[in-house]
Amino acid sequence: MTTGVETNSSDNNAASPGEWDLILRSRKGLLDLQLDKLWTYRDLIYLLVRRDFVSFYKQTILGPLWYIIQPLLSTFVFTIVFGRIARIPTDGVPPFLFYFCGTVIWNYYSNSMQQISNTFIANAGIFGKVYFPRLVAPISTTIINVAQLVIQFALFSFFYGYYFWQGASFSVQPQLLLIPVLVLQTMLLSLGVGTIVSSLTTRYRDLAFAVPFTLQLWMYATPVVYPLSQIPPAWVDLYMLNPMASIVETLRHILFQTGLPEAKHLAISWGITIVLLGIGVVQFAKTEKDAMDRV
Repeated sequence: MTTGVETNSSDNNAASPGEWDLILRSRKGLLDLQLDKLWTYRDLIYLLVRRDFVSFYKQTILGPLWYIIQPLLSTFVFTIVFGRIARIPTDGVPPFLFYFCGTVIWNYYSNSMQQISNTFIANAGIFGKVYFPRLVAPISTTIINVAQLVIQFALFSFFYGYYFWQGASFSVQPQLLLIPVLVLQTMLLSLGVGTIVSSLTTRYRDLAFAVPFTLQLWMYATPVVYPLSQIPPAWVDLYMLNPMASIVETLRHILFQTGLPEAKHLAISWGITIVLLGIGVVQFAKTEKDAMDRV
């Protein structure tokens, strides 16, 4: 069976659309996202994930050790600066675990969002030569970064078990099974924000320089190095418009039984995540039509 593109040729010898096993059509509207094609190209997602995973380790000396060194160094710095010097309380959680927990989930979001925001520029070579749903690239990015998250969380689990064995004031709860839900929300949020920025970057290149700086500010607007309890009550509702704040605080509640964000804040967090994801996917699909002409 051959593969081709449906045409409107009047040639009697031209094959009818029913003879093709793949027909490429232009989108008929803004919401014609053709998301069903992502499943068709699932093997390509796997290949891109494998390519990025293998190329990363081949081009580094320490390989996966970087996934361990980076969060450890960040956690040590946060423990000294914010725990020992600034003496910011951690709601009874051992400072090392408190900062490590926030760092692990934030790193996943930050790395995924920053890499996705560079999708069109980083993949210009392959986008200009081969057809496939462009959304495959950012999706593969969120998946490959899950490997980093798993490695870092495994290291965190080692220290978590050590403090638990030493008699820390937290306990293992069945709520641990909800952690994948938080990872899924983080994945969707990074995909939404990343695709929005990626679409804008094709037109405004200087945005690429603003992304690292913006993420740095965003981290300090998220309870990574301080607990939500340090936010004045009058500002909490405004503060929780940041969906990452709910994710980080909920993760800490699951692990350490600290304060759980209110139900309305959890709902707002998921609502904003879904809205940003929808805007990002639509904008990404709109931009991919002529992105290669501008990159």
